[in-house]
Amino acid sequence: MTLQATVSMSWVAAVLAEAERQGVPRAQLLARAAIAPEELQQQRWPIDHITRLWHAAVACTQDAGFGLKAGSRAGPGNFNVLGDLLRSSATLREAIAAVQKYQRLISDGGRFQMVAGERAGWLIYHPRQGTLAFSPHQVEAVLATVLAFVRDALGAGLGGALRPLQVQFSQPRVGPLAGYREVFACPVAFEQAFNGLLLDNALLDAPLPHADARRVRAHQREAAAHLAGLHQGGALVQELRAWMAAALASRVPARAEAARALGVSERTLARRLRLEGHSFADLLDALRRDVALQAVAQTARPLSEIGQSLGYAEPAVFWRAFRRWTGATPAQWRERGGGEVSGCS
Repeated sequence: MTLQATVSMSWVAAVLAEAERQGVPRAQLLARAAIAPEELQQQRWPIDHITRLWHAAVACTQDAGFGLKAGSRAGPGNFNVLGDLLRSSATLREAIAAVQKYQRLISDGGRFQMVAGERAGWLIYHPRQGTLAFSPHQVEAVLATVLAFVRDALGAGLGGALRPLQVQFSQPRVGPLAGYREVFACPVAFEQAFNGLLLDNALLDAPLPHADARRVRAHQREAAAHLAGLHQGGALVQELRAWMAAALASRVPARAEAARALGVSERTLARRLRLEGHSFADLLDALRRDVALQAVAQTARPLSEIGQSLGYAEPAVFWRAFRRWTGATPAQWRERGGGEVSGCS
């Protein structure tokens, strides 16, 4: 079973902070993305949650450069131990290796690959989206954040003058060229084979100003502990979400059935979910919501059929649930294109 990709709340905070800088209150943005405020108390979000948040943020701010701005302002300080580990690394190449090893602490909605060349190396980003297609602003934010990390690691002197040799995206351009030039200060290409930054080998192998082997070892131990806790603590919820999503394609999953599928008793399943701040009913409601939002906004299926496929025997019951999730009826949500339309109500 493939576990659902998740993202740390550091990324969520970066999106909310940039939207608030542009005058969009977080309550308004969460409502636009059909995400309950109490979900901000979770340790991580399913990747589709933050994808909806990105779409909503761009719609609300009407800013074609939103991803670049959010990413360039989300420096190492936003990412706790991983940021500390980067600052203490001996070289930029070593720091990038640390990012690859511990990247899941930030997000497992993608991975980095380093491709070495004779004079320069490509740092390539491979997105891993969920059910929903990524906003292009998500990918732009990742590369802008990487560059902010690199500049911070190099220190005030070298970092301020850093220019990659080239930046490229597999997606089309979404904002004005001036915005890309301001963030990356180098040639930028679009609709290429991959997303990545081309960095000079001399830069990758130059000693970093804050290198400290003792700190690196301490930060590695802390990062490894966080990663182990993440694997242990979040595995049940991720596995349950994945099983529920597969089951929902044909029926409304029941807790007893889920417990059998996961090899635990109902009581044990309920207790372990409760310890992680979840319940079976809440997870099922969130899953139905995510499937409903996508189906209503991105397909032409009759609304009553969508409701029935999610286990709502009567259209009125589905309508009430949808209004609770979004503040709108399914017809209104479809008319305005879900989270991808312009404007923010």
